[in-house]
Amino acid sequence: MRTVVDRLTSGRRPTFSVEFFPPRDEADEAILWRSIRELEPLDPAYVSITYGAGGTSREGTIRNIARVATDTTLVPMAHLTAVDHSVAELRHVIGHFAAVGVRNILALRGDPPGNPMGEWVAHPRGLTYAEELVRLVRELGDFCVGVSAFPYGHPRSTDLETDTHYLVRKLDAGADFAIAQLFFEADDFLRLRDRVAAAGSDALMLPGIMPLTTPRTWRKTIELSGATPPRWLVERLEPLSDDPKAFRAEGLDVITELCEQLLAEGVPELHFYTFNRSKATRELVDRLGLRAPRTQAAVTGA
Repeated sequence: MRTVVDRLTSGRRPTFSVEFFPPRDEADEAILWRSIRELEPLDPAYVSITYGAGGTSREGTIRNIARVATDTTLVPMAHLTAVDHSVAELRHVIGHFAAVGVRNILALRGDPPGNPMGEWVAHPRGLTYAEELVRLVRELGDFCVGVSAFPYGHPRSTDLETDTHYLVRKLDAGADFAIAQLFFEADDFLRLRDRVAAAGSDALMLPGIMPLTTPRTWRKTIELSGATPPRWLVERLEPLSDDPKAFRAEGLDVITELCEQLLAEGVPELHFYTFNRSKATRELVDRLGLRAPRTQAAVTGA
C-alpha cells in the first residue's frame, strides 16, 4: 500500500501533487484523463479528485479515483465530505474506496449545497464535524487521512487561535497531514505551520498552490483564500488583465517565486490545483526541478 505520508517521508527530494475535479460530461472526462496521462510520467507524490461543490458530482469522483487506482501508476487520494450523507452512506463509500485500492482520503465536512457560506445543516443520521469523519475513516481501515487547513482562518472561525484549535482537533482525531487552502505569500503559510507546531502537532502541513495563468484563476485564488491580496501582488497582475500572454507569463513568475520560497523553508511538497489541465503544472514542475530523476528522460518533450 502506498500512502501520501509514505511518499513524503521516504527520503525523496521535494515533490508535488495534483488536484483535479470530477468531470461534468464525457468531453470533460476526456480532458481530465489527457491531463492525468500527461502528468503521470512526472511521478507526482499523489493525485486527488475533489468531491464536488456542496457534495455534488460524487459519482464522478468515485468512478475516476477508482480508475486512477486501477489503471495508472499514480497514488490516488479521494476527497470525501459529510454533506448530505448518512453515516451508513459514508461507510459504503469508504468501503468502496478500500475495495478498489484507494487508501488515502481527504476528510472534509464540506460546504452547504448551493451556498458555501449558508447555514450548515447536518444529515439527520450523518456527521457534523470533519473530525468525526476523520475518526470514521480511521475506524474502517488502514487509511492515510488528510484534512484541510486555512492560512487566514476558516471563514466561520472567529479568530486564528480558535481556528488553530479546531485544526489541531482534526489532526488529533487521526489525520496524518493537512493541505492549506490558497494564500498569497509564503509567510502566510509558514505562520500557519508555526501555529500548528506551537499547538503541539507534528502533522505534515502542505501548501495548496494555484498556477496563475488567467484573470479567472487570479479571481478564484482571491475567492478561495478568503483574504485581500497584498498591494504589491495586485500591482503586478492587475495591469495585465487585458493581455492574456503577459498575464500568464507574470502569473507563472509570481507562483514560481512563491514555490521557491516555500521549498527554501523545507516544505516537502507542493499541492497544485490544476483546473483539469496539465500545461501550467508541468511548466512549474520543470522550473522548480521537481521531476523525479528517474523519469527525466522518459518525459523529455512531453
